[in-house]
Amino acid sequence: MTRAETSELTPEEARESRARAYRLLGRTLKPRWPLLTAAAVTSVIAALLEALTPLFLAKGLDVGLPAMRRGDAQPLWVIGIVFAVSCAVMGLMFWLSTWLTAKLSQSFLMEVRERLFRKVQRLPMGFHETYTSGRAIARQTSDMDSIQEFLDGGASDVIATFLYLVFTLGLVLVLDPPSMLVVLVCGVGVALLLRWYLRRSEAAFRATRTHSARLIVKFVETFTGIRAVQSFRKEPANDAAYSAVAADYQKATMGSIGLFGVLQPSIVTLGNLCMVGVLAWGGVRVIEGSLTVGALAAVTLATRRIFAPVQVMLMYLSSLQSAQAALEKVSGLLEEPETVTDPERPAPLPEPAGEVVFEDASFGYSPEKPVMEHLDLRIPAGQTVAVVGQTGAGKSTLAKLISRFYDVTGGAVRLDGVDLRDMRDEDLRRRVVMVTQESYLFSGSVAENIALGKPGASPEEIEAAARAVGAHEFISRLPDGYDTDVNKRGGRVSAGQRQLISFARAFIADPAVLILDEATSSLDIPSERLVQEGLATLLGERTALIIAHRLSTVAIADRVLVIRDGRVAEDGSPAELVRQGGEFAQLDAAWQKSLA
Repeated sequence: MTRAETSELTPEEARESRARAYRLLGRTLKPRWPLLTAAAVTSVIAALLEALTPLFLAKGLDVGLPAMRRGDAQPLWVIGIVFAVSCAVMGLMFWLSTWLTAKLSQSFLMEVRERLFRKVQRLPMGFHETYTSGRAIARQTSDMDSIQEFLDGGASDVIATFLYLVFTLGLVLVLDPPSMLVVLVCGVGVALLLRWYLRRSEAAFRATRTHSARLIVKFVETFTGIRAVQSFRKEPANDAAYSAVAADYQKATMGSIGLFGVLQPSIVTLGNLCMVGVLAWGGVRVIEGSLTVGALAAVTLATRRIFAPVQVMLMYLSSLQSAQAALEKVSGLLEEPETVTDPERPAPLPEPAGEVVFEDASFGYSPEKPVMEHLDLRIPAGQTVAVVGQTGAGKSTLAKLISRFYDVTGGAVRLDGVDLRDMRDEDLRRRVVMVTQESYLFSGSVAENIALGKPGASPEEIEAAARAVGAHEFISRLPDGYDTDVNKRGGRVSAGQRQLISFARAFIADPAVLILDEATSSLDIPSERLVQEGLATLLGERTALIIAHRLSTVAIADRVLVIRDGRVAEDGSPAELVRQGGEFAQLDAAWQKSLA
């Protein structure tokens, strides 16, 4: 976990984290400025009309009632009618403001959710191998929920309340400037309290978001590996680990609640003291005749209303702090660099043949640990090459570089003479397809999973691909045939059958280069034989790179590469390498012995 993912940030890192969140907010709101402007205008009008209500009280007491005593009711009627119209307009503006703000917030949330999803899909494999799925899920779930909770439950109220506070202060200043001095003195106390709270709560809420993400990570990790958990009786250890993470989350949450528990009663006390001060000083001046009763009543009511919105904003301050911390996490993920990108000017591509060339290629997952250095290798079009070697020798790295899951750090990898970095990702994916040992099937029917290799494929093409690799027979026996949902009861398929479906998916894609990364390593012998029958058809005349621990797939290869420490230690046909008596010969002998 990087420092940006923790609550322990230096002041500079914290400022950059906030700036990053504000950049995301600004970029997302910029195209919505008409909606934002309309919401702001309606909020200003509603807040202004609400702030002016004490003025009607002052005019009623100082103008309307004296006129009534003289037998003239007209001023009081005029004040009442204007007040009623003002209340009606204020209600309409509040409704419009709430609706416009809700529309704005939902539009904002939808765009950020979509951007998160698109971003995670496009980030390189290096990111996904270090950034756990649980943390990515936390960004899309708990963090987005925190932002939504604030936007839906408090954003419009905070904006309207702040405007109302500003207009009410202006009204006090106009009605009775001396009373404004009392308000300002109390306001200094409020400002100091808020400064104290904000300094401490920022770290507290960042810690809350971090521990919330760790809870999700632990939960996802446990239930992703539930078979291993139950097989090795890891439940007690997991219970203890989860309880420790939950305790950290509880401690962080209680810390933020404790801070708010100090702040709110302090603000309430200051508000009451302020109102007492205004009323006492105003009462003295009423007796002296320098202040009217109506003005005193209006100023007292306004003073009470000044601290009411402060309390309302405080209620949402915790939500705001939590939403800001969540927005920092989300913006951090959205600004992760995409190290494998499309070229600005893609190179023109020849007709796909399938020739793969490594030219002085070097690569390392980190600068300190190179996996391969200065590798020169040519795989002619149409050749089937098996890659063998010890675990960690660099076999899968070859496959990842050809698939451009990573870019080489030196030299080049070329497909049909074109540097992979000069090809659009879309063009590369049409020419290079990888089948892995996981044989992942997505939710949906068997036909939909096969058609992933060729979107829009007809039922006839899908069936032909399945027949070609030997998958049609078992698919036909499924409850709904090709329409069977692979994740529903009765539609689940075995490991070997999943592999055959993935072969059909690769077959229908018709790539120039096919990579099989240990595609049979997790299968039992009967399943492997079933897959081997489909493998010969799948390879056809195309270039193939077969990475295998088991040597059963090597027999069909034209050429074998023995990889050791990121370099080619042996290169030749299977028969030649057995005769040479080197490393491959030893691997082959061990394999033959295991069969016996």
